[in-house]
Amino acid sequence: MAGFLPSLETFAKGTLATAATLTTVGAGLLYYGQNYLIYPSAFPPGSRTDVPIPSTYGLPYDDLELKTSDGITLRCYMLPQTRELSKSHPSATQVVGEEDVTEDEFIAARPTVIMFHGNGGNHGHRIPLAKVFYMRMRCNVLMVSYRGYGLSDGSPSEKGLQIDAQTALDYITSHPLLSQTRIILYGQSIGGAVSIDLASRNPSKITALILENTFTSLPSLVPHALPILGPFSFLCHQKWDSASKIPLIPATTPILLLSGVADELVPKEHMRALWEAVARRGETKTPGGVEFSKGLERAKYMEFELGGHNDTCVQPGYWTAVADFVADLDNTPEPAKPETKL
Repeated sequence: MAGFLPSLETFAKGTLATAATLTTVGAGLLYYGQNYLIYPSAFPPGSRTDVPIPSTYGLPYDDLELKTSDGITLRCYMLPQTRELSKSHPSATQVVGEEDVTEDEFIAARPTVIMFHGNGGNHGHRIPLAKVFYMRMRCNVLMVSYRGYGLSDGSPSEKGLQIDAQTALDYITSHPLLSQTRIILYGQSIGGAVSIDLASRNPSKITALILENTFTSLPSLVPHALPILGPFSFLCHQKWDSASKIPLIPATTPILLLSGVADELVPKEHMRALWEAVARRGETKTPGGVEFSKGLERAKYMEFELGGHNDTCVQPGYWTAVADFVADLDNTPEPAKPETKL
């Protein structure tokens, strides 16, 4: 027994040393390597070089390059509407009165969707989704690949993606036709966080948001997405704190939240927490203590029991909910324009 004790002591010391080493490595990995973990832009393989094009799906488009304020070139697709679409594409929804207006008037009258994708792949991988917006809902569509994604320059980061999103919005709001349209932000996963952040900084320019399987904040997601790094979530410098930004979005701005209950990456509790924040926008209390929230008037939350992180968008009822939401925007007042101070 006496001869066995030193072995236990040695083992214990070795175990503690290993644990300490793993702790140090884990902390270092999260702090210094988190951009690679959060923004795996090269996954799936070929994503940085092979970008599908809309014409493969029968969609007309402009190959667009946008220059950001910090000198990064973003490669994007712009899919402007055309009033003749329903004639050349029988599957396209016909818009009442489309033959009574000019091409420019038709483009200006249709909503514009800015699509912000998740943390893997590139904008070309989302063309099938853009096609639904374009054909079924007859929206203009701007598809963006963030910096460091697809053929875009640079390296991704929270600050960088915020600049990219603002650049996309500025392109729309400065366009002679698209600036007249209702602007809808559609974000999946981290794209939802990008959308929330952009809307919180431009409340008078955004008509509506559609958010799918996104999170309250990255630090709160780390323990679930990367359990081994959970104890070091405080080292996460990429915050994407959506929960604190939703209250900055006006209660009059419609928001549709689409949650996959079977999401293996973002627990459904994150979307439910965001829904609660959305519903509380504009919350007031009457003298009798009864609370009333204007946010509930302009928001909708849907769960899809079989929806995973990447396949919620193919669940039955998903696109019907999106189409109904977009159609209802015709009855939504335009965002209040900021006053011009002389």
